[in-house]
Amino acid sequence: MIRIQFFQQEKQLCGCTFSGHAGFAESGEDIVCASISSAVQLTANTLTEIFHINADIAVSENSITIKLPECCSEDGIKILEGLKLQSELLKNDYPKFIQIKHTEV
Repeated sequence: MIRIQFFQQEKQLCGCTFSGHAGFAESGEDIVCASISSAVQLTANTLTEIFHINADIAVSENSITIKLPECCSEDGIKILEGLKLQSELLKNDYPKFIQIKHTEV
């Protein structure tokens, strides 16, 4: 299962963590993992390379965490909101393979 946690501070998104594997299909053919991975990579690259937001992005073998800087622009927050929306839509399509939590920090 893919576990997603979105972090909010005063009701505004400020970060997220994605971990695990969907288990929808074999490695290399799992469209759920591929969809989530693509959305997360697009978000990370858009934040850092297109909008030049100094987001803290930590990648390990089985997870990725994105944290916006405290003085982040509205653009960064909206980009994360787009990732949240895409994640929720994928969860609606594949509810047995994606879990989403929201945490106030």
